[in-house]
Amino acid sequence: MTDAASASAPARTPLSRLRLATAQLNPVVGDVKGNAALVRSARAEAAAAGADLLLLSELFLAGYPTEDLVLKPAFVRACREAAEDLARDTADGGPAVLVGLPWSDGEGVHNSVALLDGGRIAAIRHKVDLPNYGVFDEKRVFTPGPLPGPVEFRGLRLGLPICEDAWTDEVVECLTETGAEILLIPNASPYWAGKAEERLQVMVARVVESGLPLVYCNQFGGQDELVFDGASFALNADRSLAFQLPQFASLISVTDWERDGEGTLRCASGPVHPLPAREEANWLACVQGLRDYVDKNRFPGVVLGLSGGIDSAVCAAMAVDALGADRVHGIMMPYRYTSSDSLRDAKASADALGLRYDIVPIEAPMTGFTEVLAPLFSGRAPDITEENLQSRSRGVLLMAVSNKFGAMVLTTGNKSEMSVGYATLYGDMNGGYNPIKDLYKTEVYRLAAWRNLNRPDSLKGPAGEVVPAAVITKAPSAELRENQTDQDSLPPYDVLDAILEGLVENELSVAEIEARGHDRATIQRVEHLLYIAEYKRRQAPPGVKITRRNFGRDRRYPITNRFRDR
Repeated sequence: MTDAASASAPARTPLSRLRLATAQLNPVVGDVKGNAALVRSARAEAAAAGADLLLLSELFLAGYPTEDLVLKPAFVRACREAAEDLARDTADGGPAVLVGLPWSDGEGVHNSVALLDGGRIAAIRHKVDLPNYGVFDEKRVFTPGPLPGPVEFRGLRLGLPICEDAWTDEVVECLTETGAEILLIPNASPYWAGKAEERLQVMVARVVESGLPLVYCNQFGGQDELVFDGASFALNADRSLAFQLPQFASLISVTDWERDGEGTLRCASGPVHPLPAREEANWLACVQGLRDYVDKNRFPGVVLGLSGGIDSAVCAAMAVDALGADRVHGIMMPYRYTSSDSLRDAKASADALGLRYDIVPIEAPMTGFTEVLAPLFSGRAPDITEENLQSRSRGVLLMAVSNKFGAMVLTTGNKSEMSVGYATLYGDMNGGYNPIKDLYKTEVYRLAAWRNLNRPDSLKGPAGEVVPAAVITKAPSAELRENQTDQDSLPPYDVLDAILEGLVENELSVAEIEARGHDRATIQRVEHLLYIAEYKRRQAPPGVKITRRNFGRDRRYPITNRFRDR
Protein backbone atom coordinates (compact mmCIF):
# COMPACT_ATOMS: atom_id res chain seq x y z
CA MET A 1 0.00 0.00 0.00
CA THR A 2 1.15 3.56 -0.62
CA ASP A 3 1.03 6.61 1.60
CA ALA A 4 -1.77 7.93 -0.63
CA ALA A 5 -4.07 5.38 1.00
CA SER A 6 -3.95 7.44 4.19
CA ALA A 7 -4.80 10.80 2.60
CA SER A 8 -8.32 10.81 4.01
CA ALA A 9 -7.30 9.70 7.51
CA PRO A 10 -8.08 12.22 10.26
CA ALA A 11 -5.19 14.16 11.77
CA ARG A 12 -3.63 12.69 14.91
CA THR A 13 -2.46 14.43 18.05
CA PRO A 14 0.37 12.82 20.00
CA LEU A 15 -0.80 10.44 22.71
CA SER A 16 -0.40 11.47 26.33
CA ARG A 17 -1.31 7.90 27.29
CA LEU A 18 -1.75 4.58 25.49
CA ARG A 19 -4.95 2.59 25.72
CA LEU A 20 -3.86 -0.87 24.63
CA ALA A 21 -6.08 -3.82 23.69
CA THR A 22 -4.24 -7.13 24.15
CA ALA A 23 -5.92 -9.98 22.27
CA GLN A 24 -5.11 -13.62 23.05
CA LEU A 25 -7.23 -15.35 20.44
CA ASN A 26 -7.42 -18.71 18.68
CA PRO A 27 -6.39 -18.52 15.00
CA VAL A 28 -6.45 -21.47 12.60
CA VAL A 29 -3.36 -22.26 10.55
CA GLY A 30 -4.01 -21.50 6.89
CA ASP A 31 -7.42 -19.88 7.42
CA VAL A 32 -6.33 -16.42 6.30
CA LYS A 33 -9.87 -15.13 5.75
CA GLY A 34 -11.09 -16.53 9.04
CA ASN A 35 -8.12 -15.11 10.93
CA ALA A 36 -8.64 -11.71 9.29
CA ALA A 37 -12.27 -11.84 10.42
CA LEU A 38 -11.04 -12.43 13.98
CA VAL A 39 -8.84 -9.34 13.67
CA ARG A 40 -11.80 -7.23 12.48
CA SER A 41 -13.98 -8.46 15.32
CA ALA A 42 -11.23 -7.80 17.86
CA ARG A 43 -10.64 -4.33 16.45
CA ALA A 44 -14.35 -3.53 16.72
CA GLU A 45 -14.27 -4.60 20.37
CA ALA A 46 -11.13 -2.54 20.95
CA ALA A 47 -12.73 0.47 19.27
CA ALA A 48 -15.81 0.19 21.49
CA ALA A 49 -13.47 0.34 24.50
CA GLY A 50 -11.71 3.42 23.13
CA ALA A 51 -8.41 1.66 22.50
CA ASP A 52 -5.62 3.30 20.51
CA LEU A 53 -3.85 0.09 19.54
CA LEU A 54 -4.72 -3.61 19.19
CA LEU A 55 -1.92 -6.13 19.81
CA LEU A 56 -2.28 -9.69 18.45
CA SER A 57 -0.06 -12.75 18.71
CA GLU A 58 2.74 -13.96 16.44
CA LEU A 59 1.93 -14.77 12.78
CA PHE A 60 -1.75 -14.29 13.59
CA LEU A 61 -2.97 -13.95 9.99
CA ALA A 62 -1.23 -17.19 9.01
CA GLY A 63 -1.73 -19.14 12.21
CA TYR A 64 1.19 -20.68 14.06
CA PRO A 65 3.17 -22.81 13.46
CA THR A 66 2.85 -22.52 9.71
CA GLU A 67 5.63 -25.06 9.04
CA ASP A 68 6.22 -25.54 5.28
CA LEU A 69 3.03 -23.70 4.36
CA VAL A 70 5.07 -20.48 4.22
CA LEU A 71 7.16 -21.97 1.42
CA LYS A 72 4.08 -21.61 -0.82
CA PRO A 73 4.17 -18.13 -2.42
CA ALA A 74 0.39 -18.07 -2.89
CA PHE A 75 -0.08 -18.41 0.87
CA VAL A 76 2.35 -15.60 1.66
CA ARG A 77 0.60 -13.38 -0.90
CA ALA A 78 -2.80 -14.17 0.63
CA CYS A 79 -1.53 -13.09 4.06
CA ARG A 80 -0.15 -9.83 2.68
CA GLU A 81 -3.36 -9.06 0.81
CA ALA A 82 -5.35 -9.69 4.00
CA ALA A 83 -3.07 -7.29 5.89
CA GLU A 84 -3.55 -4.64 3.23
CA ASP A 85 -7.33 -5.03 3.43
CA LEU A 86 -7.20 -4.72 7.21
CA ALA A 87 -4.95 -1.69 6.90
CA ARG A 88 -7.57 0.09 4.78
CA ASP A 89 -10.03 -0.35 7.65
CA THR A 90 -7.80 1.77 9.89
CA ALA A 91 -8.53 4.85 7.77
CA ASP A 92 -11.69 5.21 9.88
CA GLY A 93 -9.73 6.79 12.73
CA GLY A 94 -10.17 3.80 15.03
CA PRO A 95 -7.51 1.66 16.69
CA ALA A 96 -4.28 0.83 14.94
CA VAL A 97 -3.42 -2.87 14.71
CA LEU A 98 -0.21 -4.81 15.33
CA VAL A 99 -0.63 -8.13 13.51
CA GLY A 100 1.79 -10.91 12.65
CA LEU A 101 2.18 -12.40 9.18
CA PRO A 102 4.77 -13.95 6.86
CA TRP A 103 6.34 -11.24 4.70
CA SER A 104 8.32 -11.65 1.48
CA ASP A 105 10.70 -8.84 0.56
CA GLY A 106 12.69 -10.41 -2.27
CA GLU A 107 15.42 -11.62 0.08
CA GLY A 108 13.31 -14.34 1.67
CA VAL A 109 10.20 -14.88 3.74
CA HIS A 110 10.26 -13.29 7.18
CA ASN A 111 8.29 -13.91 10.36
CA SER A 112 7.02 -10.36 10.73
CA VAL A 113 4.71 -7.97 12.53
CA ALA A 114 2.97 -5.10 10.75
CA LEU A 115 1.62 -1.86 12.19
CA LEU A 116 -1.64 -1.01 10.43
CA ASP A 117 -2.60 2.63 10.98
CA GLY A 118 -4.09 5.54 9.05
CA GLY A 119 -5.31 3.33 6.22
CA ARG A 120 -1.94 1.79 5.39
CA ILE A 121 0.77 -0.59 6.50
CA ALA A 122 2.66 2.05 8.43
CA ALA A 123 5.62 -0.11 9.52
CA ILE A 124 6.95 -3.65 9.34
CA ARG A 125 9.46 -5.41 11.57
CA HIS A 126 11.01 -8.84 11.05
CA LYS A 127 11.95 -11.50 13.60
CA VAL A 128 15.68 -11.72 14.14
CA ASP A 129 16.22 -14.73 16.39
CA LEU A 130 14.66 -17.75 14.69
CA PRO A 131 14.31 -20.68 17.12
CA ASN A 132 15.52 -24.05 15.95
CA TYR A 133 15.12 -26.35 18.95
CA GLY A 134 12.43 -28.53 20.47
CA VAL A 135 9.19 -28.05 18.57
CA PHE A 136 10.56 -25.07 16.63
CA ASP A 137 12.05 -25.26 13.15
CA GLU A 138 11.91 -21.66 11.95
CA LYS A 139 15.41 -21.47 10.47
CA ARG A 140 14.24 -23.94 7.86
CA VAL A 141 11.46 -21.76 6.47
CA PHE A 142 12.14 -18.15 7.49
CA THR A 143 14.88 -15.62 6.78
CA PRO A 144 16.05 -13.61 9.80
CA GLY A 145 15.59 -9.87 9.74
CA PRO A 146 18.08 -7.17 10.71
CA LEU A 147 18.29 -5.81 14.24
CA PRO A 148 15.27 -3.51 14.51
CA GLY A 149 14.75 0.00 15.76
CA PRO A 150 11.52 1.16 17.40
CA VAL A 151 8.35 2.03 15.49
CA GLU A 152 6.95 5.57 15.76
CA PHE A 153 3.30 5.48 16.78
CA ARG A 154 1.45 8.70 17.59
CA GLY A 155 4.27 10.20 19.58
CA LEU A 156 5.37 6.90 21.17
CA ARG A 157 8.33 4.71 20.25
CA LEU A 158 7.28 1.07 20.28
CA GLY A 159 9.75 -1.79 20.47
CA LEU A 160 8.39 -4.86 18.68
CA PRO A 161 10.53 -7.92 19.43
CA ILE A 162 8.79 -11.03 18.11
CA CYS A 163 8.61 -14.01 20.49
CA GLU A 164 12.15 -15.49 20.56
CA ASP A 165 13.60 -12.00 20.07
CA ALA A 166 12.63 -11.32 23.69
CA TRP A 167 13.92 -14.65 25.04
CA THR A 168 17.49 -13.49 24.44
CA ASP A 169 18.94 -10.05 25.12
CA GLU A 170 20.35 -8.83 21.79
CA VAL A 171 17.19 -7.51 20.12
CA VAL A 172 15.85 -5.88 23.29
CA GLU A 173 19.23 -4.26 23.90
CA CYS A 174 19.17 -2.79 20.39
CA LEU A 175 15.63 -1.47 20.86
CA THR A 176 16.55 0.08 24.19
CA GLU A 177 19.62 1.81 22.77
CA THR A 178 17.59 3.21 19.86
CA GLY A 179 14.94 4.81 22.03
CA ALA A 180 12.06 2.34 22.52
CA GLU A 181 9.69 3.34 25.33
CA ILE A 182 7.71 0.10 25.70
CA LEU A 183 8.14 -3.46 24.42
CA LEU A 184 5.07 -5.01 22.79
CA ILE A 185 5.86 -8.68 22.18
CA PRO A 186 3.68 -10.88 19.92
CA ASN A 187 4.18 -14.54 20.90
CA ALA A 188 3.20 -18.06 19.94
CA SER A 189 4.63 -19.83 22.96
CA PRO A 190 3.29 -23.39 23.36
CA TYR A 191 2.37 -24.92 26.69
CA TRP A 192 4.23 -27.39 28.73
CA ALA A 193 4.01 -27.92 32.47
CA GLY A 194 5.73 -24.99 34.18
CA LYS A 195 6.10 -22.88 31.04
CA ALA A 196 4.16 -19.86 32.37
CA GLU A 197 6.58 -19.42 35.26
CA GLU A 198 9.55 -19.72 32.90
CA ARG A 199 8.14 -17.03 30.60
CA LEU A 200 7.71 -14.65 33.48
CA GLN A 201 11.26 -15.17 34.72
CA VAL A 202 12.74 -14.54 31.26
CA MET A 203 10.67 -11.40 30.74
CA VAL A 204 11.63 -10.04 34.16
CA ALA A 205 15.24 -10.35 32.99
CA ARG A 206 14.44 -8.28 29.89
CA VAL A 207 12.82 -5.57 32.04
CA VAL A 208 15.82 -5.48 34.39
CA GLU A 209 18.24 -5.17 31.45
CA SER A 210 16.25 -2.58 29.52
CA GLY A 211 14.44 -0.58 32.18
CA LEU A 212 11.37 -0.73 29.91
CA PRO A 213 7.84 -1.97 30.55
CA LEU A 214 6.67 -4.82 28.37
CA VAL A 215 3.49 -6.55 27.21
CA TYR A 216 3.68 -10.27 26.39
CA CYS A 217 0.76 -11.24 24.12
CA ASN A 218 0.52 -15.00 23.68
CA GLN A 219 -1.57 -17.11 21.30
CA PHE A 220 -4.36 -19.31 22.60
CA GLY A 221 -5.67 -22.62 21.22
CA GLY A 222 -4.62 -26.02 19.92
CA GLN A 223 -2.71 -26.69 16.71
CA ASP A 224 -2.03 -30.38 16.06
CA GLU A 225 0.17 -31.51 18.98
CA LEU A 226 0.79 -28.04 20.38
CA VAL A 227 -1.47 -26.14 22.75
CA PHE A 228 -1.03 -22.40 23.22
CA ASP A 229 -2.23 -21.43 26.65
CA GLY A 230 -2.56 -17.65 26.38
CA ALA A 231 -1.68 -16.39 29.88
CA SER A 232 -0.62 -13.06 28.37
CA PHE A 233 0.83 -10.61 30.86
CA ALA A 234 2.58 -7.27 31.26
CA LEU A 235 5.33 -5.94 33.49
CA ASN A 236 5.95 -2.38 34.56
CA ALA A 237 9.47 -1.00 34.39
CA ASP A 238 9.91 -1.71 38.11
CA ARG A 239 9.19 -5.41 37.41
CA SER A 240 5.78 -5.33 39.07
CA LEU A 241 3.02 -7.34 37.39
CA ALA A 242 0.85 -4.92 35.42
CA PHE A 243 -1.72 -7.50 34.34
CA GLN A 244 -2.10 -11.25 34.01
CA LEU A 245 -4.66 -12.78 31.65
CA PRO A 246 -6.00 -16.29 32.27
CA GLN A 247 -4.64 -19.50 30.82
CA PHE A 248 -6.69 -21.43 28.27
CA ALA A 249 -9.14 -18.64 27.47
CA SER A 250 -9.85 -16.47 24.45
CA LEU A 251 -10.31 -12.80 25.35
CA ILE A 252 -9.34 -9.19 24.79
CA SER A 253 -8.15 -7.01 27.65
CA VAL A 254 -7.90 -3.21 27.51
CA THR A 255 -5.42 -1.40 29.75
CA ASP A 256 -4.30 2.22 30.10
CA TRP A 257 -0.61 3.10 30.09
CA GLU A 258 0.31 6.54 31.45
CA ARG A 259 3.61 8.30 32.08
CA ASP A 260 4.84 8.45 35.65
CA GLY A 261 6.86 11.30 37.19
CA GLU A 262 9.97 10.18 35.30
CA GLY A 263 8.17 9.93 31.98
CA THR A 264 8.11 6.11 31.95
CA LEU A 265 4.95 4.38 30.75
CA ARG A 266 3.14 2.51 33.52
CA CYS A 267 -0.05 0.47 33.51
CA ALA A 268 -2.72 2.37 35.47
CA SER A 269 -4.53 -0.83 36.40
CA GLY A 270 -5.11 -4.24 34.92
CA PRO A 271 -6.72 -7.60 35.66
CA VAL A 272 -4.66 -10.20 37.51
CA HIS A 273 -6.02 -13.71 37.02
CA PRO A 274 -4.43 -16.50 39.09
CA LEU A 275 -2.87 -19.26 37.01
CA PRO A 276 -4.00 -22.84 37.70
CA ALA A 277 -1.83 -25.37 39.51
CA ARG A 278 -0.09 -28.16 37.58
CA GLU A 279 -2.87 -30.78 37.49
CA GLU A 280 -5.53 -28.30 36.43
CA ALA A 281 -3.29 -26.76 33.77
CA ASN A 282 -2.38 -30.17 32.36
CA TRP A 283 -6.03 -31.25 32.26
CA LEU A 284 -7.09 -28.02 30.56
CA ALA A 285 -4.26 -28.36 28.02
CA CYS A 286 -5.34 -31.91 27.11
CA VAL A 287 -8.96 -30.80 26.78
CA GLN A 288 -8.12 -27.74 24.67
CA GLY A 289 -5.80 -29.67 22.38
CA LEU A 290 -8.46 -32.32 21.79
CA ARG A 291 -11.28 -29.80 21.32
CA ASP A 292 -9.40 -27.76 18.73
CA TYR A 293 -8.10 -30.81 16.87
CA VAL A 294 -11.63 -32.17 16.51
CA ASP A 295 -13.33 -28.86 15.75
CA LYS A 296 -10.67 -27.33 13.48
CA ASN A 297 -10.58 -30.53 11.43
CA ARG A 298 -14.41 -30.60 11.38
CA PHE A 299 -15.08 -33.98 12.93
CA PRO A 300 -18.63 -34.35 14.27
CA GLY A 301 -17.33 -36.10 17.40
CA VAL A 302 -15.16 -38.92 18.68
CA VAL A 303 -15.46 -42.64 19.37
CA LEU A 304 -13.21 -44.63 21.70
CA GLY A 305 -12.92 -48.03 23.24
CA LEU A 306 -14.02 -48.07 26.89
CA SER A 307 -12.14 -50.94 28.50
CA GLY A 308 -12.91 -50.25 32.13
CA GLY A 309 -9.29 -49.16 32.64
CA ILE A 310 -7.85 -45.87 33.82
CA ASP A 311 -6.57 -44.60 30.46
CA SER A 312 -9.80 -44.97 28.51
CA ALA A 313 -11.81 -43.60 31.45
CA VAL A 314 -9.64 -40.47 31.62
CA CYS A 315 -9.73 -40.01 27.83
CA ALA A 316 -13.51 -40.33 27.87
CA ALA A 317 -13.76 -37.70 30.62
CA MET A 318 -11.45 -35.37 28.67
CA ALA A 319 -13.49 -35.89 25.51
CA VAL A 320 -16.76 -35.04 27.25
CA ASP A 321 -15.12 -32.01 28.89
CA ALA A 322 -13.90 -30.89 25.46
CA LEU A 323 -16.89 -31.65 23.25
CA GLY A 324 -19.92 -32.45 25.39
CA ALA A 325 -21.42 -35.88 26.02
CA ASP A 326 -23.52 -35.83 22.84
CA ARG A 327 -20.35 -35.89 20.70
CA VAL A 328 -18.63 -38.81 22.46
CA HIS A 329 -19.33 -42.49 21.79
CA GLY A 330 -17.83 -45.18 24.02
CA ILE A 331 -17.73 -48.84 22.97
CA MET A 332 -16.88 -51.76 25.24
CA MET A 333 -15.53 -54.70 23.22
CA PRO A 334 -15.33 -57.67 25.59
CA TYR A 335 -13.65 -61.02 24.99
CA ARG A 336 -13.25 -64.14 27.12
CA TYR A 337 -10.55 -62.48 29.24
CA THR A 338 -12.60 -59.36 30.00
CA SER A 339 -13.49 -59.39 33.68
CA SER A 340 -16.88 -58.62 35.13
CA ASP A 341 -15.19 -55.74 36.97
CA SER A 342 -14.14 -54.21 33.65
CA LEU A 343 -17.67 -54.51 32.24
CA ARG A 344 -19.00 -52.85 35.38
CA ASP A 345 -16.39 -50.09 35.38
CA ALA A 346 -16.76 -49.22 31.69
CA LYS A 347 -20.52 -48.89 32.17
CA ALA A 348 -19.95 -46.75 35.27
CA SER A 349 -17.64 -44.42 33.30
CA ALA A 350 -20.22 -44.01 30.56
CA ASP A 351 -23.03 -43.41 33.03
CA ALA A 352 -21.03 -40.83 35.01
CA LEU A 353 -20.28 -38.89 31.84
CA GLY A 354 -23.63 -39.32 30.10
CA LEU A 355 -22.09 -40.43 26.80
CA ARG A 356 -23.46 -42.97 24.34
CA TYR A 357 -22.33 -46.46 25.33
CA ASP A 358 -22.50 -49.70 23.35
CA ILE A 359 -21.19 -53.22 23.87
CA VAL A 360 -19.75 -54.99 20.83
CA PRO A 361 -18.23 -58.42 21.70
CA ILE A 362 -15.19 -59.53 19.69
CA GLU A 363 -15.71 -63.29 20.05
CA ALA A 364 -16.99 -63.64 16.47
CA PRO A 365 -14.18 -61.74 14.71
CA MET A 366 -11.57 -63.44 16.90
CA THR A 367 -13.00 -66.85 15.96
CA GLY A 368 -12.85 -65.86 12.31
CA PHE A 369 -9.23 -64.74 12.56
CA THR A 370 -8.08 -67.82 14.47
CA GLU A 371 -9.87 -70.18 12.11
CA VAL A 372 -8.48 -68.58 8.98
CA LEU A 373 -4.96 -68.57 10.44
CA ALA A 374 -5.14 -72.09 11.89
CA PRO A 375 -3.45 -73.78 8.90
CA LEU A 376 -0.56 -71.31 9.02
CA PHE A 377 -0.18 -71.56 12.82
CA SER A 378 -0.52 -75.35 13.03
CA GLY A 379 1.72 -76.85 15.70
CA ARG A 380 2.44 -73.53 17.38
CA ALA A 381 1.16 -72.64 20.82
CA PRO A 382 -0.83 -69.45 21.40
CA ASP A 383 1.39 -66.48 22.31
CA ILE A 384 1.50 -62.71 21.93
CA THR A 385 0.16 -63.13 18.38
CA GLU A 386 -3.29 -64.03 19.69
CA GLU A 387 -3.09 -61.23 22.25
CA ASN A 388 -2.39 -58.71 19.51
CA LEU A 389 -5.23 -60.10 17.42
CA GLN A 390 -7.64 -59.10 20.18
CA SER A 391 -6.36 -55.53 20.11
CA ARG A 392 -6.46 -55.43 16.31
CA SER A 393 -10.00 -56.80 16.23
CA ARG A 394 -11.04 -53.93 18.47
CA GLY A 395 -9.17 -51.47 16.29
CA VAL A 396 -10.95 -52.70 13.16
CA LEU A 397 -14.34 -52.29 14.83
CA LEU A 398 -13.61 -48.77 16.04
CA MET A 399 -12.39 -47.73 12.58
CA ALA A 400 -15.54 -49.20 11.03
CA VAL A 401 -17.71 -47.10 13.35
CA SER A 402 -15.57 -44.07 12.51
CA ASN A 403 -15.96 -44.66 8.77
CA LYS A 404 -19.71 -45.19 9.02
CA PHE A 405 -20.57 -42.20 11.21
CA GLY A 406 -17.64 -39.82 10.71
CA ALA A 407 -16.49 -39.64 14.33
CA MET A 408 -12.74 -39.65 14.88
CA VAL A 409 -11.23 -42.55 16.84
CA LEU A 410 -9.40 -41.55 20.01
CA THR A 411 -6.45 -43.63 21.08
CA THR A 412 -5.83 -43.91 24.78
CA GLY A 413 -2.22 -45.03 25.32
CA ASN A 414 -0.15 -43.07 27.85
CA LYS A 415 3.50 -42.00 27.57
CA SER A 416 4.76 -44.79 29.83
CA GLU A 417 3.28 -47.45 27.53
CA MET A 418 4.40 -45.71 24.34
CA SER A 419 7.91 -45.35 25.77
CA VAL A 420 8.39 -49.10 26.15
CA GLY A 421 6.24 -50.29 23.25
CA TYR A 422 3.37 -51.56 25.40
CA ALA A 423 0.94 -50.94 22.53
CA THR A 424 -0.24 -52.78 19.43
CA LEU A 425 0.22 -51.38 15.95
CA TYR A 426 -3.09 -51.37 14.04
CA GLY A 427 -4.83 -52.19 17.31
CA ASP A 428 -5.02 -49.87 20.31
CA MET A 429 -2.79 -47.45 18.37
CA ASN A 430 -5.50 -47.02 15.71
CA GLY A 431 -6.98 -43.55 15.68
CA GLY A 432 -6.64 -39.88 14.87
CA TYR A 433 -5.62 -38.25 18.15
CA ASN A 434 -4.54 -39.08 21.69
CA PRO A 435 -5.19 -36.56 24.49
CA ILE A 436 -2.93 -38.37 27.01
CA LYS A 437 -0.07 -39.25 24.67
CA ASP A 438 2.42 -37.12 26.64
CA LEU A 439 1.25 -38.07 30.15
CA TYR A 440 3.07 -40.75 32.10
CA LYS A 441 0.86 -43.36 33.77
CA THR A 442 1.38 -41.95 37.25
CA GLU A 443 0.28 -38.53 35.99
CA VAL A 444 -2.85 -40.08 34.47
CA TYR A 445 -3.77 -41.37 37.92
CA ARG A 446 -3.10 -37.98 39.52
CA LEU A 447 -5.25 -36.22 36.94
CA ALA A 448 -8.11 -38.69 37.45
CA ALA A 449 -8.09 -38.00 41.18
CA TRP A 450 -7.90 -34.23 40.56
CA ARG A 451 -10.79 -34.21 38.07
CA ASN A 452 -13.06 -36.13 40.43
CA LEU A 453 -12.74 -33.25 42.88
CA ASN A 454 -12.68 -30.32 40.44
CA ARG A 455 -14.58 -28.97 37.47
CA PRO A 456 -13.37 -25.63 36.01
CA ASP A 457 -16.12 -23.57 34.36
CA SER A 458 -14.72 -24.00 30.84
CA LEU A 459 -15.37 -27.76 30.88
CA LYS A 460 -18.49 -29.27 29.33
CA GLY A 461 -18.55 -32.44 31.42
CA PRO A 462 -20.38 -32.92 34.73
CA ALA A 463 -19.03 -32.26 38.20
CA GLY A 464 -18.36 -35.07 40.63
CA GLU A 465 -16.77 -38.49 40.21
CA VAL A 466 -16.35 -38.79 36.44
CA VAL A 467 -13.65 -41.48 36.75
CA PRO A 468 -15.07 -44.28 38.92
CA ALA A 469 -13.09 -44.93 42.10
CA ALA A 470 -12.84 -48.64 41.23
CA VAL A 471 -11.02 -47.74 38.01
CA ILE A 472 -8.42 -45.78 39.95
CA THR A 473 -7.78 -48.40 42.63
CA LYS A 474 -7.61 -51.63 40.62
CA ALA A 475 -4.39 -53.02 39.13
CA PRO A 476 -3.97 -51.98 35.48
CA SER A 477 -4.30 -54.75 32.92
CA ALA A 478 -4.63 -55.10 29.17
CA GLU A 479 -6.74 -58.25 29.82
CA LEU A 480 -5.36 -60.10 26.81
CA ARG A 481 -4.84 -63.35 28.75
CA GLU A 482 -6.03 -64.90 31.97
CA ASN A 483 -5.18 -62.95 35.16
CA GLN A 484 -2.86 -60.58 33.31
CA THR A 485 -1.56 -57.35 34.88
CA ASP A 486 0.79 -54.74 33.43
CA GLN A 487 3.36 -55.52 36.12
CA ASP A 488 3.75 -59.04 34.72
CA SER A 489 6.05 -57.55 32.08
CA LEU A 490 6.80 -54.00 33.31
CA PRO A 491 8.28 -52.54 36.49
CA PRO A 492 5.79 -50.83 38.82
CA TYR A 493 4.70 -47.59 37.17
CA ASP A 494 6.21 -45.33 39.83
CA VAL A 495 9.58 -47.01 39.17
CA LEU A 496 9.12 -47.11 35.39
CA ASP A 497 8.09 -43.45 35.16
CA ALA A 498 11.01 -42.28 37.27
CA ILE A 499 13.44 -44.16 35.01
CA LEU A 500 11.74 -42.87 31.87
CA GLU A 501 11.85 -39.30 33.13
CA GLY A 502 15.60 -39.68 33.47
CA LEU A 503 16.04 -41.29 30.04
CA VAL A 504 13.56 -39.24 28.02
CA GLU A 505 13.13 -35.85 29.67
CA ASN A 506 16.69 -35.41 30.97
CA GLU A 507 18.85 -37.67 28.77
CA LEU A 508 20.56 -39.09 31.86
CA SER A 509 22.98 -41.98 31.63
CA VAL A 510 22.28 -45.37 33.15
CA ALA A 511 24.85 -44.61 35.84
CA GLU A 512 23.20 -41.30 36.74
CA ILE A 513 19.79 -42.94 37.08
CA GLU A 514 21.31 -45.77 39.11
CA ALA A 515 22.76 -43.15 41.47
CA ARG A 516 19.18 -42.06 42.15
CA GLY A 517 18.49 -45.45 43.70
CA HIS A 518 17.26 -47.59 40.79
CA ASP A 519 18.37 -51.11 39.84
CA ARG A 520 20.89 -51.04 37.00
CA ALA A 521 19.51 -54.11 35.21
CA THR A 522 16.00 -52.61 35.28
CA ILE A 523 17.27 -49.31 33.89
CA GLN A 524 19.08 -51.07 31.05
CA ARG A 525 16.02 -53.13 30.23
CA VAL A 526 13.82 -50.03 30.13
CA GLU A 527 16.38 -48.24 27.95
CA HIS A 528 16.40 -51.19 25.53
CA LEU A 529 12.58 -51.20 25.34
CA LEU A 530 12.59 -47.45 24.79
CA TYR A 531 14.92 -47.68 21.82
CA ILE A 532 13.31 -50.65 20.09
CA ALA A 533 9.82 -49.08 20.31
CA GLU A 534 10.80 -46.08 18.20
CA TYR A 535 9.26 -47.59 15.07
CA LYS A 536 5.90 -47.82 16.83
CA ARG A 537 6.02 -44.20 17.99
CA ARG A 538 6.68 -43.05 14.42
CA GLN A 539 3.31 -44.58 13.46
CA ALA A 540 1.36 -43.27 16.43
CA PRO A 541 -1.30 -40.56 16.06
CA PRO A 542 -0.59 -37.03 17.26
CA GLY A 543 -1.41 -36.00 20.80
CA VAL A 544 -1.17 -33.06 23.18
CA LYS A 545 2.31 -31.93 24.23
CA ILE A 546 2.49 -31.65 28.03
CA THR A 547 6.13 -32.30 28.95
CA ARG A 548 9.27 -30.52 27.80
CA ARG A 549 10.12 -33.47 25.53
CA ASN A 550 7.23 -35.13 23.82
CA PHE A 551 7.71 -37.97 21.37
CA GLY A 552 7.87 -36.66 17.81
CA ARG A 553 8.62 -32.96 17.50
CA ASP A 554 10.88 -32.69 20.56
CA ARG A 555 12.63 -36.05 20.53
CA ARG A 556 13.84 -37.29 17.15
CA TYR A 557 15.63 -40.58 17.61
CA PRO A 558 16.60 -42.96 14.79
CA ILE A 559 14.54 -46.12 14.37
CA THR A 560 17.62 -48.13 13.46
CA ASN A 561 19.82 -47.63 16.52
CA ARG A 562 22.24 -50.07 18.15
CA PHE A 563 23.52 -47.79 20.90
CA ARG A 564 23.00 -49.03 24.44
CA ASP A 565 24.41 -47.37 27.55
CA ARG A 566 26.34 -50.15 29.29
